[in-house]
Amino acid sequence: MKTIGSLSLALVLGMSVAASANDSVTEAISNTKQWAIQTGNYANTRYSELAQITKDNVKDLKVAWTFSTGVLRGHEGSPLVVGDVMYVHTPFPNVVYALDLANEGKILWRYEPKQNPDVIAVMCCDTVYRGLAYADGKVFLHQADTTLVALDAKTGEVKWSVVNGDPTKGETNTATVLPVKDKLIVGISGGEFGVQGHVTAYNIETGEKLWRAYSVGPDDQLLVDPEKTTHLGKPIGKDSSISSWEGDQWKIGGGTTWGWYAYDPDLNLIYYGTGNPSTWNPKQRPGDNKWSMTIFARDADTGMAKWVYQMTPHDEWDFDGVNEMILTDQDFNGTPRKLLTHFDRNGIGYTLDRETGELLVAEKYDPAVNWTTGVDMDPASPTYGRPAVVAQYSTEQNGEDTNTTGVCPAALGSKDQQPAAYSPKTNLFYVPTNHVCMDYEPFKVSYAAGQPYVGATLSMYPAPNSHGGMGNFIAWDNVKGEIKWSLPEQFSVWSGALATAGDIVFYGTLEGYLKAVDATTGEELFKFKTPSGIIGNVMTYEQGGKQYIGVLSGVGGWAGIGLAAGLTNPTEGLGAVGGYAALSDYTALGGQLTVFELPD
Repeated sequence: MKTIGSLSLALVLGMSVAASANDSVTEAISNTKQWAIQTGNYANTRYSELAQITKDNVKDLKVAWTFSTGVLRGHEGSPLVVGDVMYVHTPFPNVVYALDLANEGKILWRYEPKQNPDVIAVMCCDTVYRGLAYADGKVFLHQADTTLVALDAKTGEVKWSVVNGDPTKGETNTATVLPVKDKLIVGISGGEFGVQGHVTAYNIETGEKLWRAYSVGPDDQLLVDPEKTTHLGKPIGKDSSISSWEGDQWKIGGGTTWGWYAYDPDLNLIYYGTGNPSTWNPKQRPGDNKWSMTIFARDADTGMAKWVYQMTPHDEWDFDGVNEMILTDQDFNGTPRKLLTHFDRNGIGYTLDRETGELLVAEKYDPAVNWTTGVDMDPASPTYGRPAVVAQYSTEQNGEDTNTTGVCPAALGSKDQQPAAYSPKTNLFYVPTNHVCMDYEPFKVSYAAGQPYVGATLSMYPAPNSHGGMGNFIAWDNVKGEIKWSLPEQFSVWSGALATAGDIVFYGTLEGYLKAVDATTGEELFKFKTPSGIIGNVMTYEQGGKQYIGVLSGVGGWAGIGLAAGLTNPTEGLGAVGGYAALSDYTALGGQLTVFELPD
């Protein structure tokens, strides 16, 4: 499997010269010394061309410097580096720091938003935030309370701000934003509170709202064309979403958009996934619940959807589809294809043609997955593209107030939002995974604005008949749909991976280790225990001629919510507290950036 020439390299590095990309972002990404976007580039590959640190010398890494964020709870995302300045964020209250890398990390400015702490109560799974964005001399912060702020990158001065949602209804934010052309692409959280999910484009210079596309609802709200927007090659038809819901349930139907966004400048398409339908009790929402659990490909200018693909119709397990879309140009069975690879919460690794939405590969990336026997790959079949549900693990068929046991994966999925990486040198994807199963008991729940709208009680535990741990770090072949190697971990791997031209891959563990492994074989080459569990995403940059590796420590997120929020009831944290109870034996709360270097 070989990469197709310079086009693929340009895509991987985010260096497309297409006029449609934001020039400042494209320029910043093309400078490999910087880390100017959360996922490394528009293609979400989390790959760096920096190669001073190699599989031969990575064992010599040492701590170069550290920075305390001053905030506890879960630290997701990563810093950005643009020029000589590093921009660091925290979880709620979402403090932003600008550090001068040319002057011993001196704090150039800090921004401390004033938010109503009541928003914490309506944040589903910890007060995490997945990071800042940069474009046109501005740093963008999407606060927990959904206030979107544009800060002057040099001074921290607020240039504009706008409110994207309503926390009193349960709308919050945990995700980063994506600058594309003259727009900022922004999502929303709150699927556990019965909101109607959406993606919105704001003008980068003024904050003016340019378009908003809902995940569920009427065609005009969805920004779809019934005759031109396709699902597996066929037009979706009129009222495709509301006809798949009972009555007005779609108005509180979820489909939130708290994950990652990718962008192909040549196709001018934005790619993202939508979350779970509300409520978690499937009996209360008959139908396919379109378009929750769906990959969307939208025109960046208008927001109109070109194609959609629903991965888990009528979700019965909270398998949100928000995980990152990774864009690559590869040889697919002898033909150059523009591919999109997605590791879904439902445990299936998908490969699609990102231009047409054609489904090419759908295979389990954790052997423990048991809720489905697999996806129907026959285009002539009436169930083409649908997963076949195993009745034993169907939370609806087993009935309301019935505890369905042994479902794999658990609700947090075979992978949650923690982003994978791709190396064009190996043509492999490096995937942090959860090896966790659950018991799931739905119950009837009534909707009230701003109140939890879950309707299920969960408990989680390690997958049976395996290594006994709760995670694996794997290398995946997206064309063959198979695992090349797998490294077992005691706890879920909740850290975003980083692949580099030095032929190594980095990731963090919930106990707090930063690890480096051989990109080809998976051999462990380095590990260092940071002050707290790592749920942040590893990044790299070059300063003063030297390559550095950086990662945020601070245990939390869904897996670490027991520690982060001081919860002890095993069913709290939507079932995660009991499953990860042993984590407190290995780490404690923290909030620190650790930066590594090679010795002089």
